[in-house]
Amino acid sequence: MLQTLVDVPLGKSVVISKIEKSHISAKLVELGFTEGTTVEVAFHAPFKDPIAIELNGSIISLRRDEASTILVQNNAP
Repeated sequence: MLQTLVDVPLGKSVVISKIEKSHISAKLVELGFTEGTTVEVAFHAPFKDPIAIELNGSIISLRRDEASTILVQNNAP
């Protein structure tokens, strides 16, 4: 089942399924948010905005509206 990156619980690993078209989608791809990549939600700031995502050994902070354009699925086989 697909969900947005915003809906992923803290500490959970998921696989990126799709990046929805938006003003930020090209930048997200440049940062490494590509289909098939495993990411983990590392931190939620107060009021859950922004959120920190672990991606390929780096921590990247995203606003909730940016993270909501990233569709993910469970990492379990």
